[in-house]
Amino acid sequence: MVQKYQSPVRVYKYPFELVMAAYEKRFPTCPLIPVFIGSDIMYEHKSEDGSLHVVERSCKLNVDAPRLLKKIAGVEYVYFIQKNTLNWKDRTLLIDAHNETFSTRVLVNETCSYTVHPDNEEWTCFEQSASLDIKSFFGFESTVEKIAMKQYTANIKRGKEVIEFYLNELISQGITHIPRWTPGSSGGYQHVSRIATSGHLCSTEAPATEEILSVPLQLREENMGLNQGTDQDGDKLEAEYIERYLGHLTPMQESTLIHLRQWLQETHKGKIPKDEHILRFLRARDFNIEKAREMLCQSLSWRKQYQVDYILQTWRPPPILEEYYAGGWHYHDRDGRPLYILRLGQIDTKGLLKAVGEEAILRHVLSINEEGQRRCEENTRLYGLPIRSWTCLVDLEGLNMRHLWRPGVKALLRIIEVVEANYPETLGRLLIVRAPRVFPVLWTLVSPFINENSRRKFLIYSGNNYQGPGGISDYLDKEIIPDFLGGECICSITEGGLVPKSLYQSDDEAETSDHIRLWTETIYHSAFIYKGAPHEITAEILEVESVITWDFDVLRGDVVFSLFHSKRAPDVHPKDPASVTVTTTCSNNVQLIDKNWVLGVDYRRVEAPLVCREGESIQGSHVTRWPGFYILQWKMHNPSSSSSMVRVDDVLASLQGSSHKCKVMYYFEVLASEDFRGSMSSLESCSGFSQLSGVTNSSNKSHSSSVISR
Repeated sequence: MVQKYQSPVRVYKYPFELVMAAYEKRFPTCPLIPVFIGSDIMYEHKSEDGSLHVVERSCKLNVDAPRLLKKIAGVEYVYFIQKNTLNWKDRTLLIDAHNETFSTRVLVNETCSYTVHPDNEEWTCFEQSASLDIKSFFGFESTVEKIAMKQYTANIKRGKEVIEFYLNELISQGITHIPRWTPGSSGGYQHVSRIATSGHLCSTEAPATEEILSVPLQLREENMGLNQGTDQDGDKLEAEYIERYLGHLTPMQESTLIHLRQWLQETHKGKIPKDEHILRFLRARDFNIEKAREMLCQSLSWRKQYQVDYILQTWRPPPILEEYYAGGWHYHDRDGRPLYILRLGQIDTKGLLKAVGEEAILRHVLSINEEGQRRCEENTRLYGLPIRSWTCLVDLEGLNMRHLWRPGVKALLRIIEVVEANYPETLGRLLIVRAPRVFPVLWTLVSPFINENSRRKFLIYSGNNYQGPGGISDYLDKEIIPDFLGGECICSITEGGLVPKSLYQSDDEAETSDHIRLWTETIYHSAFIYKGAPHEITAEILEVESVITWDFDVLRGDVVFSLFHSKRAPDVHPKDPASVTVTTTCSNNVQLIDKNWVLGVDYRRVEAPLVCREGESIQGSHVTRWPGFYILQWKMHNPSSSSSMVRVDDVLASLQGSSHKCKVMYYFEVLASEDFRGSMSSLESCSGFSQLSGVTNSSNKSHSSSVISR
């Protein structure tokens, strides 16, 4: 497995020429980097005008490895080849390095670049990437990998400190400005070397770079909005931005964040989640990028399906919830975290469930979590330090056996499950006060559904133990402790109470409640695809040049998407008993193309098969040429498959293992040709990642057109 590292953009608030003068001081030896023993120039080239200077060095390193391992390997030092390409005209330095020692067993590649800051030409940007591929190393592959990554990450921060050390040394010598290269000058590289070593000041007019008001690239964008999924330089993460808005991360954590973010940019068109949102999922999975990516993709699809991104704009709790749900926001704790107070003991769980339904309560809880994230972002800007989570104070006075009503506990467990899956690492601290004797029973029921990391943030106080030293006053300022907890602050949170039975809904009303429909109705549908059992949907077209549009996400596995046309109407309910068995087993898996149909006779392919990988978001459209039935098909990707139809026995056998199952979430619509252009914007608004092209429109007279976005 290849280990990869990618650094954020690190900014030196000094001109490129001065940074290069500091960089030169690292050679031929650098006492500040103990592992760097020395270097020899193997090749050197200078252009006639002095604008380009290429140097290739052999660098000698003393790797911090166990003595036994060095003895087994038969080497004391490791040699690297480093090629530097310095372009004074473009003001860039590109560095490529690879190991010469053990290159057939271990392959290390490193690429670095110094460039001018795109928004401030008096600043210099530095980026670094590397890869490590261990093929074989005398049976010590795992040990070598750990040593290499530890050594490498330890030197990353040290390298930045070295440049800053030499910059300060130059400034102490009076060198604060070095003129830029110009045509006809006496050779930029030699010129800088001479100035840097002689200590003579080239110019007394040093620009006040420290006083230039410039914000890092990512800071200057509206940080709290969704990041645009582009590959432009302005979308790169800067180290200063990470420290300011995301908090301290180790070099490998920074790299993991950047890699996951880049993957999202490549697979999700349009907008991608905020950086702090991505980081929460990485923290929840201990920065295991594969596990975090799986969790995040599931959550993004969930948010898209239920349009959670718009919940703060669209959700208005029913009056019953506003009056009887005893919870609300109340200032912030001593760490600057937003504070939410929930008087759970005063809430009539049974009454609320019977009055508004489980879905409305769940949606209300989600709106609270979304508001919590918004307040964290607001406090981050306000206090000048990263506020990643919020604090919840739960008052259990009044909790009794009626709160253990089974449907109520079931609803609570479902809410916990949804929140844990989609809002990881958003809870900074949970203060539970006035816990009664019945609380251990409730805790036994719900604690297994709470992530271990979240459970460690729980502080539980029984009786009046929350008062005094070691109580909630350690986390909340005295002036904001609510009056009902013995504080001085008048709290406006409702007191809850019993919901009148006259407000209960009947079973028939609950089934047709607007609150239920608001949550459960969605334009997206989910389907499983099994090996040999594709999922198919049909659209009947009566008018030629109608447009079929689709938008789907691949949640699990790799699938092949195809579009077919048939003059015959597919049989949605196959008469073949074996086929019926398959359909029932596959639950929401539907097959429309009869196994006796012949491709090219009974139906024809009108769009080339498209292989769609796990995590990708696909959008497209097709202008119909003929009336009839168009069948959209998702099939499990099987490169070795030579037939489009598989026997039922093979299908049933494949269902024995979960590895033979894919999942998609899809939406499709049929539009009249003249309505297509106007409908594209509405379709785009429905899908967070849709990016339909205007190539296919009413003026397009081609028989078939498809636009696929990944």
